[in-house]
Amino acid sequence: MTFKPNDVVLFQGDSITDWGRNYEDASSLGVGYALMVAARMGHMYPEKNLTFINRGIGGNRAVDLQERWDKDCLDLKPTWVSIYIGINDTWRRMDSGEETTAEQFEATYRDLIERTRETLDAKLVLIEPFVLPVPEDRKGWRTDLDPKIHIVRELAREYGAVLVPLDGLFAAASVKAESSYWAPDGVHPSPAGHALIADAWLRAVGVIS
Repeated sequence: MTFKPNDVVLFQGDSITDWGRNYEDASSLGVGYALMVAARMGHMYPEKNLTFINRGIGGNRAVDLQERWDKDCLDLKPTWVSIYIGINDTWRRMDSGEETTAEQFEATYRDLIERTRETLDAKLVLIEPFVLPVPEDRKGWRTDLDPKIHIVRELAREYGAVLVPLDGLFAAASVKAESSYWAPDGVHPSPAGHALIADAWLRAVGVIS
């Protein structure tokens, strides 16, 4: 998969994608993995005039993306759509009892993909959510999150999307340094964690090996 001149890359998701972006500035990329990807690719391919857009919003679940998909995706006419969602669908169950079942998550995620395919000629990048066991209670999130991770993997396979397999990558990284080094609360990445995501994204789309 190659990037063409004037391609528009949209990053969609929750706080991990948002990561400090200025909502008043449509060109703001935040200071996380989206900025790191854009910086690296802008440096590598200055002749391609690539545009990067970040529309991540902290706290979002899949259903929140669904509600704003026209305005914050389809109307922007991206040629690449990167979706990173799912951890808050688990978190809301754990902190407030607001459950998103695996079936609901799949139906909502599938709707995002179908609407994108019907409206745009865009390549899809699906980033699977992850959780690390810090604090200890995060281990209990696995029963809810794991089915959602598998859904993202299956949808990527079904629709021929690029998959960024973060959960396994963060688990492997946690062998090199403790989990809190990569994500202090098990969910929100450190700067090193964001760099891990950026590299995984670039590797998945074939920019780096």
